[in-house]
Order: sequence, then C-alpha cells, then structure tokens
Amino acid sequence: MIEGVVFKDLVTHVDERGYFRELIRNTDDFFKEGFGQWGHSMMYTGVAKAWHIHEIQIDWWYVASGVLKVALHDCRKNSPTYRETMEFFMGDNQPARILRVPQGVAHGCKAVKDPVHLFYITSHTYNPKDEGRIPHDDAEIGYDWLKGPVIK
Repeated sequence: MIEGVVFKDLVTHVDERGYFRELIRNTDDFFKEGFGQWGHSMMYTGVAKAWHIHEIQIDWWYVASGVLKVALHDCRKNSPTYRETMEFFMGDNQPARILRVPQGVAHGCKAVKDPVHLFYITSHTYNPKDEGRIPHDDAEIGYDWLKGPVIK
C-alpha cells in the first residue's frame, strides 16, 4: 500500500426500490483537505489515461458503473513507499469504496468493462500549473498499460 493512499469502505442500504450509498461527508477524516471541484469522466472499454500527477491537489475517486483498473505510483522522494506501484480494480463486482489519491502520487486508469463512470472530487479547482503529466510508458515507472489478464 502506498503511503497516504486511503480507501473508504462504503455502506449500501438496499431495499426493494434499489439502494442508497453515502459517498463522502465533509466530516470524514480522509476528506479534511476539503472540496474544490467535482468531475465526471465516462470511458469506453480499452481507454487508458495515464500518468497524471499533482503537487497540490488531492483526488477522491468513485466508480459508479463499469470496471476500472487503477494504478498508482509513488513519486514522492521523502515517502517510505517511494517508487512503489500498486494496482487494483474499482466498480462493478468490486468493493464499494472511495479512493483518496494524495499529492505526488502518479495515477492512471484503464476501462476494463464499459461504460465506466468515474466521479471524482478534487481538493482544489482546476489549475493548469498543477496538472502534471508523465508518459504512459515511462521507463522509470515501468508499468505496462497494454498487458492483459494473467493467463493461468
């Protein structure tokens, strides 16, 4: 687990009408940095978006439908998990949870089952000076966005 990455497990209240799921409260410990902007990204199967990084902004992600493969890479030189990469899935048939991506952690995703609806809150409003990009095939990170599932 990369230092500072947090998952919030969600409670779902189900009845014959469907369900209700509370996502974030402003009193949540992991949401202490506050609200800046709310976004919605829809992606089709096979679409990959990587790598993205911020020095100031924190992101909170929630996948409402579809399946999203997420990869994170710690670029913070003073972090105990510097240069560690983690990979996991969010969305359908996955644990219902919110992901917190701290500053300095490169993040990317690939839509595995579409359509993927990713809702995200950011701690600050859009600032082009804080919109860092790293090439998807960066040799130092060494992550393969084109690889498929493991063959067993």
